[in-house]
Amino acid sequence: MKLKYCICCPIVAAFFLAACSSIQKTTLDPVVVTENASGVNYRGSYPLLTDIEHTKLDVSFNWDSAYVIGKATITARPYFYPSDHVILDANGFRLNSISLVTQDEKKPLRYTYNGKKIDIQLDKIYKRDQKFVLYIEYVAMPEKLKAGEDIASAGDRGIYFINKDGKDKTKPRQIWTQGETECNSTWFPTINGPQEKMTQDVNITVPNEYVTLSNGTLEYSSLNGNGTRTDSWRQEQPHSTYLTMLAVGNFAITKDTWRDKEVNYYTEPEFAPTAKLVFGKTPEMMEFFSEKLGVEYPWDKYSQIVVRDFVSGAMENTSASVFFEKMNMTAGEYLDENHEDIISHELFHQWFGDLVTAESWANLPLNESFATYGEYLWDEYKYGRETADVKGLEDMMAYLAGSRKKQVDLIRFDYSDREQMFDEVSYQKGGRILHMLRKVVGDEAFFKSLNLYLTSNKFQTAEVHDLRLAFEKISGQDLSWFFNQWFLASGHPVLNIQTSYDQVNKQAIITIQQKQDFEQTPLYRLPISIDIYSENNTERKEIVLTKQNQTFNFPYSSAPKLINVDAEKYLLAEKSEIKTLQEYVFQYLHAPLFMDRFEAILKLENMKKEVLARQTIIKALNDKNYVLRQLAVEFVNELEPAEKAGVYQQIKTMAVKDEVSHVRASAVKILAKAFTAENNEDVFKLTAQDKAPSVVKATNEAHQ
Repeated sequence: MKLKYCICCPIVAAFFLAACSSIQKTTLDPVVVTENASGVNYRGSYPLLTDIEHTKLDVSFNWDSAYVIGKATITARPYFYPSDHVILDANGFRLNSISLVTQDEKKPLRYTYNGKKIDIQLDKIYKRDQKFVLYIEYVAMPEKLKAGEDIASAGDRGIYFINKDGKDKTKPRQIWTQGETECNSTWFPTINGPQEKMTQDVNITVPNEYVTLSNGTLEYSSLNGNGTRTDSWRQEQPHSTYLTMLAVGNFAITKDTWRDKEVNYYTEPEFAPTAKLVFGKTPEMMEFFSEKLGVEYPWDKYSQIVVRDFVSGAMENTSASVFFEKMNMTAGEYLDENHEDIISHELFHQWFGDLVTAESWANLPLNESFATYGEYLWDEYKYGRETADVKGLEDMMAYLAGSRKKQVDLIRFDYSDREQMFDEVSYQKGGRILHMLRKVVGDEAFFKSLNLYLTSNKFQTAEVHDLRLAFEKISGQDLSWFFNQWFLASGHPVLNIQTSYDQVNKQAIITIQQKQDFEQTPLYRLPISIDIYSENNTERKEIVLTKQNQTFNFPYSSAPKLINVDAEKYLLAEKSEIKTLQEYVFQYLHAPLFMDRFEAILKLENMKKEVLARQTIIKALNDKNYVLRQLAVEFVNELEPAEKAGVYQQIKTMAVKDEVSHVRASAVKILAKAFTAENNEDVFKLTAQDKAPSVVKATNEAHQ
């Protein structure tokens, strides 16, 4: 699943300039979360009692009642110990019959049912090498499930009938499912949890006018002669039961390909003309991830479908991801927000989460941290590190803002509700931790380790120690220290950094203190790069911070222009450091990374009374990174009158011609705010015709 965070530049600045941030968060995965209580039980892996090898479903629908009329044929065996009964999850069913399928007949079986679980008595004791086949006829009634009693919240119904009576003329009729975490048992009998993997056949009977989608490939369609059709979908590779999906509705299918596999985009017909604009980079993403990981996209096809009223941002069902309705975009809306992060996130899940699945919800970051880091990897490949580091900044901000409310381990076994695992720790913090791990071991070892992890555990489940062992096998290093402090502990470093130059002894001096709360947070081992700048030269020094207070001395012939601690800007940490005006200006002009310039501009904005600070921010109007251009535009009202006059024409040009719509919108806003004495109508006439809604909105507000 995808959590989405929308961050605007003024809030970015506020985050770093104040002790508390006011991050604007749009959460697309509504969940019911309860606080951890004292004495919470250990939340480990579910016991493996029965192994479902294959499930065949025959389903049709009663739209009026929102019922699923189903027949399930389940091939299973005892996992290890002999057993004469099976327990299946089935939430809110009416059970018509349960039988044992033999070569000659269906033999009725005795069972008990409490509304959530079926306890089936088999005809004998089966050993682990003996399969049995169950046949269950049932009616699932998801809309009768009561939130707070049968399910935790309305977002746990598992299957949803949208506009079921067709009375809402603004909304299409649709059916779609959402199985994570344990919701698929509301529409077919199964075993809940990420640990249970199976192959499947799903036969979906619908009125002829509707399109269907499920996992795997469409084997055939059969006309039933009564205005209905049955589509038969087959997935021959095993996946976790929560990843089973189906969708039904009036969808237009835009066809694409990757290598020899189908890549299809399902949208409402109105948005078919922009389907390739929105999703069309998918084949390139598939190629990039396949090459980078050394593991080819593992499933038979990849489809992406946009539905109405989805309960989260998106969901990575195997070979068939579901997206919320904001992915139905016009070409203009695409300029403001292309949602490539969501697309890359769900696609990366097809490896991390679907091919290899976290063996328990406690290990969820093995799914979500990787999918979040997949967003960074795609941006880095497609748009360069500058853009990727903006993504990294957003993730760091999201985590640090949330960390002020709670401190929890990344891999944690003490949650009171499994939905608590879907947070800024599992997503954003985990993504940043993977980036640090990449920097610690190096790119070659990082991606070879991921390859080993995927190939060793494909079509299986894994826990965090499987990941650590893969990295240790490839790198030859003991990485317990890294995994213990980042994956198995809470918090992050809080660093106080002081730099100086000893003129007498000709030494650059760096003192770093770890100031985090050591009762909750580890004393970290932190490999750190330090760049020491002269006028024409840069020297990199590598240190390892292991103590609460350490000082490092480096011979240097003259006073440095800048000592840049954490030169790779990869530490997930709160850092406090005081530099001079001249050092921040030098950092903006000469340090190579987006984060170098970003940190410098934020500090220079706090020195706005200084002419040199304002002059440097004015230079940022031409920065190659849109975030810094936008920060600079929004600072214009702080300039002196002569300085404002000097940038007026540039702001007018940016309002019309900047390549990023949000920068154009900010330029329009600042024209209306800072240049009220000027006649800006020539610009506003042009921006009123901009294709991006954000610019048009800013123009309309400028006239109010």
